[in-house]
Amino acid sequence: MPTILIVEDEPKMLRLLNLNLSEEGYATHSASEAETALKILRQEKIDLVLTDLKLPGMGGLEFLQAVKRSNANTPVILMTAYGTVETAVEAMKAGASDYVLKPFSLEEIKLLIRKELDVHRLREENRSLREALGQRLDFRNIVGRSAKMQEVLAMVERVAATNSTVLLAGESGVGKDLIAHAIHHHSRRASGPFIKINCTAIPENLLESELFGYEKGAFTNAYQKKVGHFELAHGGTLFLDEIGELNFPTQAKLLRAIETETFTRLGGIEESKVDVRVIAASNRDLEKSAKSGEFRPDLFYRLNVVSLQLPPLRERRDDIPILLDHFLRLKAQEHSVSPKMVSPEVVDFFMSYTWPGNVRELENLVERLTILSPRETIMLQDLPVGIRTQDNVSALKEEVLKGSRPLSEAVDEFEREVIVKALEKTGFNQTKAASLLGTSRRILRYRMEKLKISEDNLASNLTKVSE
Repeated sequence: MPTILIVEDEPKMLRLLNLNLSEEGYATHSASEAETALKILRQEKIDLVLTDLKLPGMGGLEFLQAVKRSNANTPVILMTAYGTVETAVEAMKAGASDYVLKPFSLEEIKLLIRKELDVHRLREENRSLREALGQRLDFRNIVGRSAKMQEVLAMVERVAATNSTVLLAGESGVGKDLIAHAIHHHSRRASGPFIKINCTAIPENLLESELFGYEKGAFTNAYQKKVGHFELAHGGTLFLDEIGELNFPTQAKLLRAIETETFTRLGGIEESKVDVRVIAASNRDLEKSAKSGEFRPDLFYRLNVVSLQLPPLRERRDDIPILLDHFLRLKAQEHSVSPKMVSPEVVDFFMSYTWPGNVRELENLVERLTILSPRETIMLQDLPVGIRTQDNVSALKEEVLKGSRPLSEAVDEFEREVIVKALEKTGFNQTKAASLLGTSRRILRYRMEKLKISEDNLASNLTKVSE
Protein backbone atom coordinates (compact mmCIF):
# COMPACT_ATOMS: atom_id res chain seq x y z
CA MET A 1 0.00 0.00 0.00
CA PRO A 2 1.67 3.28 -1.14
CA THR A 3 2.21 6.01 1.44
CA ILE A 4 1.54 9.64 0.51
CA LEU A 5 2.73 12.74 2.34
CA ILE A 6 0.28 15.68 1.96
CA VAL A 7 1.70 19.15 2.64
CA GLU A 8 -1.01 21.86 2.68
CA ASP A 9 -1.43 24.89 4.95
CA GLU A 10 -5.20 25.19 4.34
CA PRO A 11 -6.84 22.97 7.07
CA LYS A 12 -10.04 22.18 5.11
CA MET A 13 -8.10 21.18 1.97
CA LEU A 14 -5.69 19.10 4.07
CA ARG A 15 -8.56 17.21 5.74
CA LEU A 16 -10.37 16.70 2.43
CA LEU A 17 -7.30 15.25 0.70
CA ASN A 18 -6.43 13.10 3.71
CA LEU A 19 -9.95 11.63 3.88
CA ASN A 20 -10.33 10.93 0.15
CA LEU A 21 -6.87 9.43 -0.35
CA SER A 22 -7.33 7.23 2.72
CA GLU A 23 -10.65 6.00 1.29
CA GLU A 24 -8.79 5.28 -1.96
CA GLY A 25 -6.59 2.84 -0.03
CA TYR A 26 -3.47 4.95 0.46
CA ALA A 27 -1.65 5.38 3.77
CA THR A 28 -1.27 9.12 4.42
CA HIS A 29 0.82 11.50 6.50
CA SER A 30 0.03 15.20 6.62
CA ALA A 31 1.83 18.44 7.45
CA SER A 32 0.82 22.08 7.29
CA GLU A 33 4.35 23.44 6.74
CA ALA A 34 7.62 22.29 5.13
CA GLU A 35 9.74 21.77 8.28
CA THR A 36 7.30 19.22 9.70
CA ALA A 37 7.07 17.51 6.29
CA LEU A 38 10.86 17.12 6.09
CA LYS A 39 10.88 15.57 9.56
CA ILE A 40 8.25 13.02 8.43
CA LEU A 41 10.33 12.24 5.35
CA ARG A 42 13.32 11.42 7.56
CA GLN A 43 11.26 9.11 9.77
CA GLU A 44 8.87 7.38 7.36
CA LYS A 45 9.04 5.64 3.99
CA ILE A 46 7.13 7.95 1.65
CA ASP A 47 6.18 6.86 -1.88
CA LEU A 48 4.85 10.22 -3.12
CA VAL A 49 4.70 13.82 -1.90
CA LEU A 50 1.68 16.02 -2.71
CA THR A 51 2.45 19.60 -1.76
CA ASP A 52 1.12 23.11 -2.18
CA LEU A 53 3.55 25.45 -3.89
CA LYS A 54 2.81 28.30 -1.45
CA LEU A 55 3.72 27.31 2.10
CA PRO A 56 4.40 29.35 5.24
CA GLY A 57 8.04 29.66 6.22
CA MET A 58 10.04 27.58 3.74
CA GLY A 59 8.40 28.03 0.34
CA GLY A 60 7.23 25.17 -1.87
CA LEU A 61 10.14 25.49 -4.32
CA GLU A 62 12.72 25.43 -1.53
CA PHE A 63 10.87 22.48 0.04
CA LEU A 64 10.99 20.61 -3.30
CA GLN A 65 14.76 21.13 -3.53
CA ALA A 66 15.19 19.84 0.03
CA VAL A 67 13.09 16.74 -0.79
CA LYS A 68 15.16 16.01 -3.90
CA ARG A 69 18.44 16.33 -1.98
CA SER A 70 17.45 13.62 0.49
CA ASN A 71 14.88 11.56 -1.50
CA ALA A 72 15.91 12.01 -5.12
CA ASN A 73 13.69 9.22 -6.49
CA THR A 74 10.50 10.17 -4.61
CA PRO A 75 7.91 11.72 -6.99
CA VAL A 76 6.57 15.16 -6.00
CA ILE A 77 3.26 16.60 -7.31
CA LEU A 78 2.71 20.33 -6.88
CA MET A 79 -0.65 22.00 -6.23
CA THR A 80 -0.64 25.57 -7.46
CA ALA A 81 -2.96 28.46 -8.27
CA TYR A 82 -3.18 29.77 -11.84
CA GLY A 83 -1.09 32.85 -11.06
CA THR A 84 1.96 30.80 -10.12
CA VAL A 85 2.15 28.56 -13.21
CA GLU A 86 5.53 30.03 -14.17
CA THR A 87 6.90 29.06 -10.76
CA ALA A 88 5.41 25.58 -11.22
CA VAL A 89 7.27 25.21 -14.53
CA GLU A 90 10.45 26.27 -12.74
CA ALA A 91 9.72 23.63 -10.10
CA MET A 92 9.32 20.97 -12.83
CA LYS A 93 12.83 21.80 -14.00
CA ALA A 94 14.00 21.38 -10.39
CA GLY A 95 12.66 17.84 -10.24
CA ALA A 96 8.89 17.96 -9.63
CA SER A 97 7.05 15.11 -11.35
CA ASP A 98 3.93 17.11 -12.28
CA TYR A 99 1.63 19.90 -11.12
CA VAL A 100 -2.11 20.47 -10.88
CA LEU A 101 -3.95 23.80 -10.98
CA LYS A 102 -6.30 24.84 -8.19
CA PRO A 103 -9.21 24.43 -8.05
CA PHE A 104 -9.09 20.79 -9.14
CA SER A 105 -11.49 17.86 -8.85
CA LEU A 106 -10.68 14.98 -6.52
CA GLU A 107 -10.87 12.56 -9.47
CA GLU A 108 -8.25 14.64 -11.28
CA ILE A 109 -5.79 14.48 -8.37
CA LYS A 110 -6.44 10.74 -7.82
CA LEU A 111 -5.76 10.02 -11.49
CA LEU A 112 -2.54 12.04 -11.39
CA ILE A 113 -1.36 10.26 -8.23
CA ARG A 114 -2.06 6.83 -9.75
CA LYS A 115 -0.15 7.78 -12.88
CA GLU A 116 2.91 9.05 -10.97
CA LEU A 117 2.97 6.03 -8.66
CA ASP A 118 2.83 3.70 -11.67
CA VAL A 119 5.66 5.58 -13.37
CA HIS A 120 7.68 5.52 -10.14
CA ARG A 121 7.10 1.78 -9.72
CA LEU A 122 8.25 1.07 -13.28
CA ARG A 123 11.35 3.23 -12.81
CA GLU A 124 12.24 1.42 -9.60
CA GLU A 125 11.70 -1.97 -11.27
CA ASN A 126 13.89 -0.94 -14.20
CA ARG A 127 16.57 0.35 -11.85
CA SER A 128 16.51 -2.93 -9.89
CA LEU A 129 16.68 -4.94 -13.11
CA ARG A 130 19.62 -2.86 -14.36
CA GLU A 131 21.42 -3.32 -11.06
CA ALA A 132 20.73 -7.07 -11.07
CA LEU A 133 21.87 -7.36 -14.69
CA GLY A 134 24.98 -5.31 -13.94
CA GLN A 135 25.85 -7.59 -11.03
CA ARG A 136 25.21 -10.70 -13.13
CA LEU A 137 27.42 -9.42 -15.96
CA ASP A 138 30.26 -8.28 -13.69
CA PHE A 139 33.31 -10.36 -14.61
CA ARG A 140 33.75 -11.22 -10.94
CA ASN A 141 30.24 -12.69 -10.80
CA ILE A 142 30.39 -14.89 -13.90
CA VAL A 143 30.70 -18.32 -12.36
CA GLY A 144 33.92 -20.00 -13.42
CA ARG A 145 36.97 -20.59 -11.26
CA SER A 146 38.65 -23.19 -13.46
CA ALA A 147 41.85 -22.25 -15.26
CA LYS A 148 40.15 -22.43 -18.68
CA MET A 149 37.32 -20.10 -17.68
CA GLN A 150 39.66 -17.66 -15.97
CA GLU A 151 41.66 -17.49 -19.19
CA VAL A 152 38.49 -16.76 -21.17
CA LEU A 153 37.30 -14.08 -18.71
CA ALA A 154 40.69 -12.37 -18.75
CA MET A 155 40.47 -12.17 -22.55
CA VAL A 156 36.86 -10.92 -22.34
CA GLU A 157 37.90 -8.14 -19.97
CA ARG A 158 40.64 -7.01 -22.35
CA VAL A 159 38.51 -7.10 -25.50
CA ALA A 160 35.47 -5.40 -23.91
CA ALA A 161 37.21 -2.03 -23.77
CA THR A 162 37.96 -2.12 -27.52
CA ASN A 163 35.66 -1.78 -30.50
CA SER A 164 36.86 -5.00 -32.17
CA THR A 165 34.57 -7.54 -33.76
CA VAL A 166 34.44 -10.69 -31.62
CA LEU A 167 33.73 -14.28 -32.65
CA LEU A 168 32.56 -16.59 -29.86
CA ALA A 169 32.99 -20.29 -30.51
CA GLY A 170 31.82 -23.24 -28.47
CA GLU A 171 29.19 -25.92 -28.12
CA SER A 172 25.55 -25.12 -27.52
CA GLY A 173 24.85 -24.18 -23.90
CA VAL A 174 28.37 -23.09 -22.89
CA GLY A 175 27.33 -19.48 -22.20
CA LYS A 176 28.09 -17.55 -25.40
CA ASP A 177 25.03 -15.35 -24.85
CA LEU A 178 26.17 -14.40 -21.34
CA ILE A 179 29.70 -13.58 -22.53
CA ALA A 180 28.33 -11.41 -25.37
CA HIS A 181 26.19 -9.48 -22.87
CA ALA A 182 29.20 -9.06 -20.56
CA ILE A 183 31.38 -7.68 -23.37
CA HIS A 184 28.69 -5.11 -24.22
CA HIS A 185 28.06 -4.25 -20.55
CA HIS A 186 31.74 -3.46 -19.97
CA SER A 187 32.30 -1.62 -23.26
CA ARG A 188 32.08 2.08 -24.07
CA ARG A 189 28.76 1.20 -25.73
CA ALA A 190 27.13 -0.01 -22.50
CA SER A 191 24.58 2.82 -22.54
CA GLY A 192 23.60 1.91 -26.11
CA PRO A 193 21.32 -0.94 -27.20
CA PHE A 194 22.24 -4.62 -27.12
CA ILE A 195 20.36 -6.26 -29.99
CA LYS A 196 20.40 -10.04 -30.41
CA ILE A 197 19.28 -11.98 -33.46
CA ASN A 198 19.27 -15.78 -33.51
CA CYS A 199 19.98 -16.74 -37.09
CA THR A 200 18.43 -20.20 -36.66
CA ALA A 201 15.14 -18.85 -35.31
CA ILE A 202 14.26 -16.80 -38.42
CA PRO A 203 13.23 -18.33 -41.76
CA GLU A 204 15.95 -17.99 -44.40
CA ASN A 205 13.81 -15.83 -46.68
CA LEU A 206 13.22 -13.31 -43.87
CA LEU A 207 16.78 -12.99 -42.54
CA GLU A 208 17.79 -10.11 -44.81
CA SER A 209 14.72 -8.01 -43.97
CA GLU A 210 15.16 -8.74 -40.24
CA LEU A 211 18.80 -7.65 -40.35
CA PHE A 212 18.49 -4.58 -42.58
CA GLY A 213 14.78 -3.73 -42.58
CA TYR A 214 12.68 -2.84 -45.61
CA GLU A 215 10.95 0.09 -47.28
CA LYS A 216 7.21 0.44 -47.71
CA GLY A 217 6.14 -1.50 -50.82
CA ALA A 218 9.35 -3.55 -50.99
CA PHE A 219 7.25 -6.71 -51.32
CA THR A 220 3.65 -7.88 -50.89
CA ASN A 221 2.26 -6.93 -47.44
CA ALA A 222 5.09 -4.44 -46.81
CA TYR A 223 2.59 -1.74 -45.89
CA GLN A 224 5.06 0.43 -43.99
CA LYS A 225 8.80 0.84 -43.47
CA LYS A 226 10.41 -1.58 -41.02
CA VAL A 227 13.63 -0.85 -39.13
CA GLY A 228 16.04 -3.81 -39.07
CA HIS A 229 18.20 -5.14 -36.23
CA PHE A 230 21.32 -3.54 -37.68
CA GLU A 231 19.73 -0.10 -37.46
CA LEU A 232 18.20 -0.79 -34.04
CA ALA A 233 21.71 -1.53 -32.72
CA HIS A 234 23.07 1.87 -33.79
CA GLY A 235 25.41 3.15 -31.08
CA GLY A 236 25.47 -0.24 -29.40
CA THR A 237 26.15 -3.92 -30.06
CA LEU A 238 24.61 -6.38 -32.50
CA PHE A 239 24.91 -10.01 -31.36
CA LEU A 240 24.51 -12.50 -34.21
CA ASP A 241 23.97 -15.90 -32.60
CA GLU A 242 24.54 -19.03 -34.71
CA ILE A 243 25.88 -16.92 -37.58
CA GLY A 244 26.98 -20.06 -39.40
CA GLU A 245 23.36 -20.55 -40.47
CA LEU A 246 23.24 -17.38 -42.63
CA ASN A 247 22.77 -18.00 -46.36
CA PHE A 248 25.43 -16.77 -48.81
CA PRO A 249 23.56 -13.69 -50.15
CA THR A 250 22.93 -12.44 -46.59
CA GLN A 251 26.56 -13.20 -45.64
CA ALA A 252 27.70 -10.96 -48.52
CA LYS A 253 25.46 -8.07 -47.42
CA LEU A 254 26.53 -8.48 -43.81
CA LEU A 255 30.21 -8.37 -44.80
CA ARG A 256 29.66 -5.13 -46.71
CA ALA A 257 27.69 -3.59 -43.84
CA ILE A 258 30.47 -4.39 -41.33
CA GLU A 259 33.26 -3.14 -43.60
CA THR A 260 31.58 0.09 -44.83
CA GLU A 261 29.34 0.75 -41.79
CA THR A 262 26.50 1.34 -44.25
CA PHE A 263 23.47 -0.67 -45.38
CA THR A 264 20.46 -0.38 -47.65
CA ARG A 265 16.99 -1.46 -46.60
CA LEU A 266 15.27 -4.07 -48.73
CA GLY A 267 13.50 -2.24 -51.56
CA GLY A 268 15.47 0.94 -50.89
CA ILE A 269 18.12 2.80 -52.87
CA GLU A 270 19.62 5.12 -50.25
CA GLU A 271 22.47 3.98 -48.04
CA SER A 272 22.18 4.50 -44.31
CA LYS A 273 25.17 5.04 -42.02
CA VAL A 274 25.34 2.95 -38.87
CA ASP A 275 27.71 2.67 -35.90
CA VAL A 276 27.52 -0.90 -34.62
CA ARG A 277 29.88 -3.31 -32.92
CA VAL A 278 29.31 -6.88 -34.07
CA ILE A 279 29.69 -9.93 -31.84
CA ALA A 280 29.05 -13.24 -33.59
CA ALA A 281 28.71 -16.75 -32.19
CA SER A 282 28.54 -20.25 -33.59
CA ASN A 283 28.62 -23.81 -32.33
CA ARG A 284 30.09 -24.83 -35.67
CA ASP A 285 33.79 -24.68 -36.56
CA LEU A 286 33.54 -21.65 -38.87
CA GLU A 287 37.18 -21.89 -39.92
CA LYS A 288 36.58 -25.44 -41.15
CA SER A 289 33.32 -24.30 -42.80
CA ALA A 290 35.18 -21.46 -44.55
CA LYS A 291 37.81 -23.86 -45.89
CA SER A 292 35.16 -26.30 -47.13
CA GLY A 293 33.18 -23.55 -48.86
CA GLU A 294 30.17 -23.75 -46.52
CA PHE A 295 30.83 -20.23 -45.15
CA ARG A 296 32.31 -17.17 -46.86
CA PRO A 297 36.06 -17.03 -46.01
CA ASP A 298 36.14 -13.22 -46.28
CA LEU A 299 33.30 -12.87 -43.75
CA PHE A 300 34.97 -15.39 -41.44
CA TYR A 301 38.25 -13.43 -41.43
CA ARG A 302 36.34 -10.16 -40.90
CA LEU A 303 34.51 -11.63 -37.89
CA ASN A 304 37.55 -13.45 -36.51
CA VAL A 305 39.38 -10.31 -35.33
CA VAL A 306 39.21 -11.59 -31.75
CA SER A 307 38.23 -15.23 -31.31
CA LEU A 308 37.16 -16.70 -27.97
CA GLN A 309 36.73 -20.45 -27.55
CA LEU A 310 34.41 -21.20 -24.63
CA PRO A 311 35.17 -24.59 -23.07
CA PRO A 312 32.43 -27.21 -22.64
CA LEU A 313 31.45 -28.06 -19.08
CA ARG A 314 33.16 -31.46 -19.22
CA GLU A 315 36.49 -29.62 -19.68
CA ARG A 316 35.94 -27.41 -16.64
CA ARG A 317 34.71 -29.91 -14.07
CA ASP A 318 36.21 -27.86 -11.23
CA ASP A 319 33.38 -25.38 -11.88
CA ILE A 320 30.56 -27.92 -11.49
CA PRO A 321 30.22 -27.69 -7.67
CA ILE A 322 30.36 -23.88 -7.84
CA LEU A 323 27.79 -23.73 -10.66
CA LEU A 324 25.58 -26.21 -8.82
CA ASP A 325 25.62 -24.12 -5.68
CA HIS A 326 24.96 -20.94 -7.71
CA PHE A 327 21.95 -22.42 -9.54
CA LEU A 328 20.50 -23.96 -6.37
CA ARG A 329 20.38 -20.49 -4.78
CA LEU A 330 19.24 -18.74 -7.97
CA LYS A 331 16.36 -21.12 -8.75
CA ALA A 332 15.19 -21.14 -5.12
CA GLN A 333 15.04 -17.34 -5.24
CA GLU A 334 13.21 -17.32 -8.60
CA HIS A 335 10.55 -19.75 -7.33
CA SER A 336 10.36 -18.33 -3.77
CA VAL A 337 11.34 -21.57 -2.05
CA SER A 338 14.15 -22.60 0.30
CA PRO A 339 17.37 -23.71 -1.45
CA LYS A 340 17.72 -27.47 -1.78
CA MET A 341 20.72 -29.40 -0.53
CA VAL A 342 22.41 -32.09 -2.62
CA SER A 343 23.55 -35.53 -1.52
CA PRO A 344 27.19 -36.53 -2.09
CA GLU A 345 26.02 -39.23 -4.52
CA VAL A 346 24.36 -36.61 -6.72
CA VAL A 347 27.47 -34.41 -6.68
CA ASP A 348 29.55 -37.44 -7.61
CA PHE A 349 27.18 -38.19 -10.49
CA PHE A 350 27.32 -34.57 -11.67
CA MET A 351 31.13 -34.64 -11.58
CA SER A 352 31.26 -37.74 -13.79
CA TYR A 353 28.34 -36.92 -16.13
CA THR A 354 29.32 -35.72 -19.64
CA TRP A 355 26.86 -32.76 -19.79
CA PRO A 356 26.13 -32.76 -23.53
CA GLY A 357 23.96 -29.65 -23.02
CA ASN A 358 26.70 -27.95 -20.98
CA VAL A 359 25.88 -25.19 -18.46
CA ARG A 360 22.38 -24.72 -19.87
CA GLU A 361 21.59 -28.38 -19.19
CA LEU A 362 22.87 -28.08 -15.62
CA GLU A 363 20.82 -24.93 -14.99
CA ASN A 364 17.62 -26.45 -16.39
CA LEU A 365 18.14 -29.66 -14.42
CA VAL A 366 18.65 -27.75 -11.15
CA GLU A 367 15.47 -25.74 -11.82
CA ARG A 368 13.51 -28.96 -12.39
CA LEU A 369 14.90 -30.51 -9.20
CA THR A 370 14.18 -27.34 -7.21
CA ILE A 371 10.53 -27.48 -8.27
CA LEU A 372 9.86 -31.22 -8.25
CA SER A 373 12.16 -32.82 -5.68
CA PRO A 374 9.96 -33.88 -2.70
CA ARG A 375 12.83 -33.69 -0.19
CA GLU A 376 15.03 -30.92 1.19
CA THR A 377 18.06 -32.92 0.00
CA ILE A 378 18.15 -33.96 -3.65
CA MET A 379 18.90 -37.69 -3.93
CA LEU A 380 20.11 -39.76 -6.87
CA GLN A 381 16.60 -41.19 -7.38
CA ASP A 382 15.27 -37.66 -7.89
CA LEU A 383 17.24 -37.26 -11.12
CA PRO A 384 15.33 -37.86 -14.38
CA VAL A 385 15.56 -41.48 -15.50
CA GLY A 386 16.98 -40.51 -18.88
CA ILE A 387 19.96 -38.82 -17.24
CA ARG A 388 20.40 -41.27 -14.39
CA THR A 389 20.56 -44.31 -16.65
CA GLN A 390 22.66 -42.71 -19.38
CA ASP A 391 25.64 -44.87 -20.35
CA ASN A 392 28.56 -42.47 -19.97
CA VAL A 393 30.89 -44.92 -21.65
CA SER A 394 28.67 -44.94 -24.76
CA ALA A 395 28.49 -41.13 -24.66
CA LEU A 396 32.29 -40.86 -24.49
CA LYS A 397 32.61 -43.34 -27.36
CA GLU A 398 30.25 -41.28 -29.51
CA GLU A 399 32.18 -38.08 -28.80
CA VAL A 400 35.45 -39.76 -29.82
CA LEU A 401 33.93 -41.20 -33.00
CA LYS A 402 32.45 -37.79 -33.93
CA GLY A 403 35.89 -36.24 -33.55
CA SER A 404 34.72 -33.84 -30.82
CA ARG A 405 37.02 -35.34 -28.19
CA PRO A 406 40.51 -36.90 -28.34
CA LEU A 407 40.72 -40.58 -27.46
CA SER A 408 43.32 -39.92 -24.75
CA GLU A 409 41.01 -37.43 -23.01
CA ALA A 410 38.07 -39.87 -23.10
CA VAL A 411 40.25 -42.65 -21.68
CA ASP A 412 41.44 -40.37 -18.87
CA GLU A 413 37.87 -39.39 -18.02
CA PHE A 414 36.68 -43.00 -17.93
CA GLU A 415 39.67 -44.01 -15.80
CA ARG A 416 39.11 -41.10 -13.43
CA GLU A 417 35.45 -42.05 -12.96
CA VAL A 418 36.30 -45.69 -12.21
CA ILE A 419 39.06 -44.77 -9.72
CA VAL A 420 36.86 -42.24 -7.90
CA LYS A 421 34.03 -44.77 -7.56
CA ALA A 422 36.45 -47.43 -6.27
CA LEU A 423 37.88 -45.02 -3.68
CA GLU A 424 34.42 -44.03 -2.48
CA LYS A 425 33.31 -47.65 -2.32
CA THR A 426 36.30 -48.53 -0.10
CA GLY A 427 36.12 -45.43 2.11
CA PHE A 428 39.17 -43.89 0.36
CA ASN A 429 41.35 -46.84 1.39
CA GLN A 430 43.88 -46.94 -1.45
CA THR A 431 45.03 -50.51 -0.78
CA LYS A 432 41.45 -51.85 -0.91
CA ALA A 433 40.65 -49.70 -3.94
CA ALA A 434 43.72 -51.01 -5.78
CA SER A 435 42.69 -54.58 -4.95
CA LEU A 436 39.15 -53.88 -6.19
CA LEU A 437 40.56 -52.54 -9.46
CA GLY A 438 42.97 -55.46 -9.84
CA THR A 439 46.10 -53.35 -9.68
CA SER A 440 48.81 -52.43 -7.17
CA ARG A 441 48.66 -49.51 -4.73
CA ARG A 442 51.78 -48.01 -6.35
CA ILE A 443 50.17 -47.97 -9.81
CA LEU A 444 46.94 -46.62 -8.34
CA ARG A 445 48.81 -43.76 -6.67
CA TYR A 446 50.62 -43.01 -9.94
CA ARG A 447 47.30 -42.88 -11.84
CA MET A 448 45.75 -40.71 -9.11
CA GLU A 449 48.60 -38.20 -9.34
CA LYS A 450 48.41 -38.15 -13.14
CA LEU A 451 44.64 -37.57 -13.07
CA LYS A 452 44.89 -35.12 -10.13
CA ILE A 453 42.68 -37.21 -7.85
CA SER A 454 43.07 -36.64 -4.12
CA GLU A 455 40.88 -37.37 -1.13
CA ASP A 456 40.96 -33.68 -0.12
CA ASN A 457 39.79 -32.52 -3.56
CA LEU A 458 36.99 -35.06 -3.68
CA ALA A 459 35.85 -34.22 -0.16
CA SER A 460 35.84 -30.47 -0.85
CA ASN A 461 33.83 -30.97 -4.05
CA LEU A 462 31.27 -33.06 -2.18
CA THR A 463 30.84 -30.70 0.73
CA LYS A 464 30.72 -27.40 -1.18
CA VAL A 465 27.12 -27.93 -2.25
CA SER A 466 25.90 -30.25 0.51
CA GLU A 467 26.60 -27.91 3.41
